[in-house]
Amino acid sequence: MASHQRSPAIKGAKVLMVGAGGIGCELLKTLALSGFEDIHIIDMDTIEVSNLNRQFLFRQSHVGQSKAKVARDAVLRFRPHISITSYHANVKDPDFNVDFFKQFNVVLNGLDNLDARRHVNRLCLASDVPLVESGTTGFLGQVTVHVKGKTECYECQPKPTPKTYPVCTITSTPSKFVHCIVWSKDLLFAKLFGDKNQENDLNVRSSDAASSSQQAEDVFERQNDEGIEEYARRIYDHVFGYNIEDALSNEETWKNRNRPKPLYSRDVFPEEPSQQNGNMDKNCATDDPLSVSAMASLGLKNPQDIWSLLENSRIFLEALKLFFGKREKEIGNLSFDKDDQLAVEFVTAAANIRAASFGIPLHSLFEAKGIAGNIVHAVATTNAVIAGLIVIEAIKVLQSDANNYRMTYCLEHPSRKMLLMPVEPFEPNKSCYVCSEVCLISFPLNLSQ
Repeated sequence: MASHQRSPAIKGAKVLMVGAGGIGCELLKTLALSGFEDIHIIDMDTIEVSNLNRQFLFRQSHVGQSKAKVARDAVLRFRPHISITSYHANVKDPDFNVDFFKQFNVVLNGLDNLDARRHVNRLCLASDVPLVESGTTGFLGQVTVHVKGKTECYECQPKPTPKTYPVCTITSTPSKFVHCIVWSKDLLFAKLFGDKNQENDLNVRSSDAASSSQQAEDVFERQNDEGIEEYARRIYDHVFGYNIEDALSNEETWKNRNRPKPLYSRDVFPEEPSQQNGNMDKNCATDDPLSVSAMASLGLKNPQDIWSLLENSRIFLEALKLFFGKREKEIGNLSFDKDDQLAVEFVTAAANIRAASFGIPLHSLFEAKGIAGNIVHAVATTNAVIAGLIVIEAIKVLQSDANNYRMTYCLEHPSRKMLLMPVEPFEPNKSCYVCSEVCLISFPLNLSQ
C-alpha cells in the first residue's frame, strides 16, 4: 500500500481506541505518527507506579492521574495539529452506547480483561463498526480483525476462563508456590489487615484454648495490652506452627502426601526476634504509605534474591510491625495491591514460610509479586509490535481491503524462521450465540451479559 493511496482513508477516519495502557500508549503514538487526525480514547484507569517501566507516555509526576487524559496531552505535544478526545470512564458506561459507536469508522481494542472485550465486541456488532482486537502476554501477542458478516466475532470461539484453586488445596494441602501465594494474599493478609467481618477460611482457634468460650475467640485479634512483638510472634506460631500441627492430626490426608513441618518462631530464630529488629528510621523519610518497606528496614536490597527461611521470617515480623506502627489507621480496610511495597513483602514472606513448611521451593519477591498480581511481566517491545500490527489492519479495514485482512500472532520462539505468524481470518461461526443472525435480532437485550 503506497502512502498516497492510504492517506485519504487515514486522514478522514474517525477512530475509537479503548484502553490507554501498555498497548494503548504505543497505539496512540503510532496512530498519530501514521497520519490519523481524529482519535478518541476511553480508559477508566489511573496511572500507577508499576506502569512506568513500559507505558512510555507517563512519568512519575503523572501517578494517580487519568491514563486517557495524560496520554492525550503527551501525544499532542508532538502532534499538536490533530484532534484527540479522551474519556476517563468505563467503556461499559451507558453513555458509550450503540449510537456513540456508530460515529466511528473503526474501533481498536487495547484492553486487559475478558468482560470489557466482550462488551466492546457486542457494541461493534450492534453498530456495524469493524473491530481490531489485540492482546499481549509477555513475549506473546495477537491482533485479530472482526468485521460483521465477513469474519468471526471475538466470541465465536470460547475463551479460557481464569484459573481458580479449590479452597481445601489452599488451606490444607498446597503443592505449588501459587497455592501458598493465594493463601497468603487472599486468606492471611485479608484476615490481618482487611475487613474483620468478612468470612475467611483460616483457622482462628487458639492452640491453648481451655474452654469452649475461649475456643470461639479469634486468635488474630490483638489484645489491648499486647505488644506488637508478642502479637507478631503469636500470629507466626499460630499460622505456621499450630495450624500445621492441627492439619497433621488428620492422618488420612497424609497417606499419599508428604507431611508438612510445623514451624515455630523459637525454632527459626537463633535469638529473640526483638533482638533482630529492623531500623524503622529508614522509613521515616517517606510520606507515602505505599513506599514503607520491611526490606529497607532490614537492609535487604535485591528483590530478585531468594530469601532464606530466617530472612523471610524476619520480613514477616518486620512487615507486621510496620503495618501496626506506620499504617495502623488503614488496618481493617486494606486489600492487596501489587503497588503496595509492604503488602507485597508481607505476602511474599508468608508464602515462602508456608512453602518451606510444605517442602515447596521458595521464590524471590520479584517472582512472588508477579504471581500475586496475576502478572506475566509485560514486554514493551511486544506492545510496540502489536500496536504496529493493529494500525496495519486498521488501514486495511478503512480501505475495505478484506482479502488482505490477517490475524497475526507474535511468537516467543521462531516458527519456520518467523516470529510473526499471519493467518487468514475465520468465517463467522454460524452457531455463535452472539453474532449469528438469530441472536442479532435480540442483540440489544444482551449488551449487559
